Amino acid sequence: MSAIFTQIFVAVIVVSLAVRVWLGLRHIRHIQQHRQQVPVAFQQTISLEAHQRAADYTSAKVKLRLNETIIESLVLLALTLGGILQTLDQVWQQWLPAHEIIRGALVICSAMLISGLATLPFDYIQTFKVDEEFGFNKMSPAMFFSDMIKHSVVGVLLGGPILFAALWLMQSAGEAWWLYLWLIWSAFNLFMLAVYPVWIAPLFNKFTPMQDQTLKARIEALMQKCGFASQGLFVMDGSTRSGHGNAYFTGFGKNKRVVFFDTLLEKLNADEIEAVLAHELGHFKHQHVIKRIAMMFGLSLVGLALLGYLIKQEWFFTGLGVAQASNHMALLLFVLVSPVFMFILRPVLAAYSRTNEFEADHYAAQQSRPAFLIDALVKLYRDNASTLTPDPLHSAFYDSHPPASLRIAKLETYA
Repeated sequence: MSAIFTQIFVAVIVVSLAVRVWLGLRHIRHIQQHRQQVPVAFQQTISLEAHQRAADYTSAKVKLRLNETIIESLVLLALTLGGILQTLDQVWQQWLPAHEIIRGALVICSAMLISGLATLPFDYIQTFKVDEEFGFNKMSPAMFFSDMIKHSVVGVLLGGPILFAALWLMQSAGEAWWLYLWLIWSAFNLFMLAVYPVWIAPLFNKFTPMQDQTLKARIEALMQKCGFASQGLFVMDGSTRSGHGNAYFTGFGKNKRVVFFDTLLEKLNADEIEAVLAHELGHFKHQHVIKRIAMMFGLSLVGLALLGYLIKQEWFFTGLGVAQASNHMALLLFVLVSPVFMFILRPVLAAYSRTNEFEADHYAAQQSRPAFLIDALVKLYRDNASTLTPDPLHSAFYDSHPPASLRIAKLETYA
């Protein structure tokens, strides 16, 4: 059985990698074929120069991502069938033979560190080569590595207790450990949604209350009309790291905040800003956040129940290059391998997300004028160098937002 599972695992990696590369190359080819002409719907608002810049920027990002995907697949094979996980387990076994939970946590952290270091160069290249070349990067190398260290420290401080809780439950809580872990995991995620905007996000960016009283009054009136209560309107110093602009609301329960990138406020007028916020409020009104949380909890419950079964199967370990079954190795293997098998769900989740975006656009068109949101989106497409001509199949497989042409055409029907 283990040999069969090994063959299935390798086949799924090879097929998923081939599909990713094929879709990426299709995307680049389609974009470059349409590089010389702005789509008719945008010829009055976006110049050929801006259109070509977006085509080249998107192509560069996709090429880099394809290389990263190949490296990720090779690293996964090296960790599992290549025996690196087995070696890590043996090394920590020699150092801490009597402390199973601590040893397990260190094995997991060591494997995650190897995976992170393997992909770190691609993050660096994205920031200091691709984004730098197209004028988006505002970070220095010192800031880049400072953010990386802070992310790592926060990850250890917050994830460490959850990891130890998981390993303890797997060891001591009996057959239903996976259900108890799911309850703790769900509570932790709800807790993080509540505290992230207040305690975590300010570690990386500066958030200041909105100073434009006229705009603030318009936005507050819109939020009151939509029944959205928040702790305040904040402007984030996104320009210290990137030239990209965005707006979002974050938090959960009474800790919800509305956040605007300073770059967004510089590029859009008051009508357009209000329309963008109306779109975000559309997600709130349609309860998209709650639905996605429920979906995440449902998938995690199924996943942990599956892990509860796999942990008892010797073929699960030996088929992935691990000779000795253990709680920590079962958890680590599942975290590493499950995304490979979940790849088939990618287009389904993307389609669901695009449906949510259309619903939020429709809501925004009811609260503001469709023309204002269209103008805002066109400016964001232009200034963020988002391609107007994605490959349809690549877009259907990956994109969480509808293609620009479809989204604008839909908004025009509301007008």
